Amino acid sequence: MTKLTEELRKMIKNSYSLKDIENMESFLIKHHTFDFPTLPTGLYSAAALDGINEYTGYQNVWVRDNIHIANARFDCGFEHEAVLCLKSLMKHFTKELPRFKAIIDGKADPENPMKRPHIRFNGETLSELPEKWSHAQNDALGYLLWLYCKAGKTGSLKPTEEELDVLAHLVIYWKKIKYWQDKDSGHWEEARKVEASSIGTAIAGLMMLRDYLEDREIGEIVSEVGVIDLELIDDLITKGKKALFDILPFESRELESERKYDSALLFLIFPLSVINEPMADKILKQTKEHLQGEIGIKRYLGDSFWSADYKEKMSEELRTSDVSDDMSERDSLLEKGEEAQWCIFDSTVSVIYGKNFQNTKEKADIEKQIQYFNRALKQIVEIDVKPGKLLCPELFYLEKGKLVPNDVVPLLWSAANLAQAFREMKRHRI
Repeated sequence: MTKLTEELRKMIKNSYSLKDIENMESFLIKHHTFDFPTLPTGLYSAAALDGINEYTGYQNVWVRDNIHIANARFDCGFEHEAVLCLKSLMKHFTKELPRFKAIIDGKADPENPMKRPHIRFNGETLSELPEKWSHAQNDALGYLLWLYCKAGKTGSLKPTEEELDVLAHLVIYWKKIKYWQDKDSGHWEEARKVEASSIGTAIAGLMMLRDYLEDREIGEIVSEVGVIDLELIDDLITKGKKALFDILPFESRELESERKYDSALLFLIFPLSVINEPMADKILKQTKEHLQGEIGIKRYLGDSFWSADYKEKMSEELRTSDVSDDMSERDSLLEKGEEAQWCIFDSTVSVIYGKNFQNTKEKADIEKQIQYFNRALKQIVEIDVKPGKLLCPELFYLEKGKLVPNDVVPLLWSAANLAQAFREMKRHRI
């Protein structure tokens, strides 16, 4: 433990005043925890690598990560940054319109993920990346639709006709592929299956689109691929909700790829608010019982990404390569109980309990909010190659029996979720 991390640990308490939280936040800002460097386009690389460990590919842009980061910036008062990010994402998807349309017209096979709209790309040039990738990710498109319409509802974002056309293509594309039964690679970009977290994210996007059209009195979007009106949106939401609640609280109920527990379901609670309170409680309970680790939270049981001694067993080329077609080689490396523990979840759980407290005023909720806030703080590290900076890793994995951060430090998504946790901790404190 470095002197900086020791200093941070001394600030961690079992109860906090507003001044305590503000002092800690100022300390972390001073030490670059909440730096969110933008590319010239206003987009965010997945990680601020600064030329280190670029073999990971995290210098590129993922739509999903950008939305979580932009949403945190939006909620924390940096609306201009969030809107700039959204506008650049829409420029990217304007270039992807031929892919939407080819699938809508039946001229491209959605079973080929490279034929789908690309959700990972070069954020500096908005150009495609050459390598094969698992672009079948309805959750990424759902996040985009959700935040774009959220920003539009507030008036922070003024849509262009071109951007509305992208939204229309997205919705008709979902109708064509029947998103509620579509097998996609989801949050973790792995083997394709019908996933509750992807369906739920799409529903959240459609619900926000409906609210946006009603609030702004637009009524409908007319495009060459069809008319997006409230009747169509309601029909797609209804189909999605039926499928979603047939699967929950599982992530997938498919016989060949059943998954009972997956931390991606947490995002359906926050930030998306797309499931009811009893179901949210079930998901929280099963996540804590089955996925919570010593320092972080596992994505799912059997997750072989950054399993024990990963750097010894996997070459740089293979560590972050696309495994959506065949995960057997990577999965063979995993021993039971040695899954990586991620740093994007504890902050989210803290926010969820904080929001629960707003409704219940129960002491147990505020205690859990602080418990998971403190867990997230203990994940912050200072690494040798970036002295003087306290940073949020992607995950911790076992290296020779010891939990250490992997090569992605900082992951901006982790930092964004921590910023949301700080925001929630400052509410109702004096």
